[in-house]
Order: sequence, then structure tokens, then C-alpha cells
Amino acid sequence: MNIRIFTDGACSSNPGPGGYAALIATEVETKTVTGFNENTTNNRMELLSVIKALEEILNMIYQEDIKVININLEIISDSAYVVNAINLNWLQKWRSNNFKNTDGKDIKNIDLWKKLMSILDELFFLEVRIKFTKIKGHNGNYFNEMVDQLAKEEIKKNVKKAGI
Repeated sequence: MNIRIFTDGACSSNPGPGGYAALIATEVETKTVTGFNENTTNNRMELLSVIKALEEILNMIYQEDIKVININLEIISDSAYVVNAINLNWLQKWRSNNFKNTDGKDIKNIDLWKKLMSILDELFFLEVRIKFTKIKGHNGNYFNEMVDQLAKEEIKKNVKKAGI
């Protein structure tokens, strides 16, 4: 089964209120995952969009909505921060250095990177093949534009609701 996930995060001022969105497209259905954080950064929302989408994939696997056999998962993001951390093996290097940077300080967003690493480990254990693809943001890709809009709408509706 081929699954494509488009992800995006947004922040109104940085730091500030933020939203994330992911579109999960399987061969049988399409679903979205969205959320909001009152005080965050754009990078945290970019990361959270991937984490929440992958958690949904795990839920689908464990609820047997999708079979574990032959899953090819592609995560498509306009975030160089997220994609490069995977494709350039930064995440593996951080893990081997106990999530410290070259100055010996904790990497930024350590909690989310550890969470992502844990989820990726679980998916690899289940033999899910995962590929991260970087695309240019705001370049007319329909699904990238859709998740960008959904992330921004999360900010708008929640800021209004919270009176921020």
C-alpha cells in the first residue's frame, strides 16, 4: 500500500500561536489531522505535523484499518528543517550524541525530535518503508497549499476562540 502524507506548520509571529496540518492519502481514503498550540514556533509546528500524521498511521495499523504488509510511506513537506534532519542523517547523529549539538547543548525541540525518533523506530520495526521528500512551499502544489491553509485556519479559529 502506498501512503502519501503532506504536512505543514504555521505560526502567527514566531514564537506565537501556531497550527499544524497533515493530509494522509491512502489508496482507499484521505483524511486530515490538524491542531493548535497557543505559544510555539514554526519549526515546532512543522515537526508536530509530521508526528501527528505518523501517530495516525500507527493508529490505523493497530486498528487494522490498513495492513502492515508492503506499506510505502512518503512524507512530503516544505520544511527543510524536518526533511534535512532525516535525509542528511542529522537525527541519527543527534541520537548518537545524546541529542546534543556540537557545542554540547541540547538540540532545539529535543522533546519533539525524541518523539519523532520513537515513532520512526516503531514504523521501521513494523517494516514500513518511509521516504521524506522536500518540496518548495507556496509553489502551486495543490496538497501543500491545502495543508498550509488548514494550519493557518487552526491558528485563526483558535486565537479567536481563546481571545488571544
